[in-house]
Amino acid sequence: MIRKCLFPAAGYGTRFLPATKAMPKEVLPIVDKPLIQYGVEEALAAGMDNIAIVTGRGKRAIADHFDISYELEHQISGTSKEDKLGGIRHLIEHCVFSYTRQIEMKGLGHAILTGETLIGHEDAFGVILADDLCLGEPDPVMKQMVDLYNQHNACIIAIEEVPMEEVYKYGVIDAQDMGNGVYKVNAMVEKPAAEDAPSNLAIIGRYILTPEIFDVLRDTPPGKGGELQITDALNTMAGEGKVLAYKFNGKRFDCGSVEGFVNATNYFFDKLYGGS
Repeated sequence: MIRKCLFPAAGYGTRFLPATKAMPKEVLPIVDKPLIQYGVEEALAAGMDNIAIVTGRGKRAIADHFDISYELEHQISGTSKEDKLGGIRHLIEHCVFSYTRQIEMKGLGHAILTGETLIGHEDAFGVILADDLCLGEPDPVMKQMVDLYNQHNACIIAIEEVPMEEVYKYGVIDAQDMGNGVYKVNAMVEKPAAEDAPSNLAIIGRYILTPEIFDVLRDTPPGKGGELQITDALNTMAGEGKVLAYKFNGKRFDCGSVEGFVNATNYFFDKLYGGS
């Protein structure tokens, strides 16, 4: 089983300033639950109970959220509000949380490499970007990807179709369709112009990676924007036939953007309260 899931959570969240000046973007709430909690719930549903989080300066609220607050629990004990902590208590009881800091923001590849000390080299591991809030149907997206990994033992990247005019926001794949939403990845391009994009199949924030990725990342030079790009490292592995892409069953909200965040809030409010 894949037991570890890495959460890169060191970014500044500049698109949500001034809200993120003192608050990590990962704890911004969708209705009444922080973004990162949705991600940890998805990881646990996929069997990943070892949660590794790469944080940075000003991110202490993340560790505090996944910890017991004795004063708060004492204050609400025996009241109608006690049940509101049921979900987070379940995660605290069933997951082990570990943390390390990314000293400099040098790209997603660098964040994943920073997490090596928490992940180790024994087994494959998941990566979830909390900005991408996913609802899998019928299974959580990461659970779908674990099932696929168990069949192929290769790196798995989640993809979805996006309008061609938006491919510049994403890593985009050049791939061969294998059926049932699975693609053999030939190459990837980071944030291409529409005229240079090999497809409109965009990589989103769900990965299953093998430990080999750490050595590949160490040998990968900085790419687009001078940052260490995970797509560049995966390109190397794709050249060896070691990367599959998966068009998952479900819905994704880009909560790294204000529009996606508002759409997710409206969707979950309607789902929880029927729009009342």
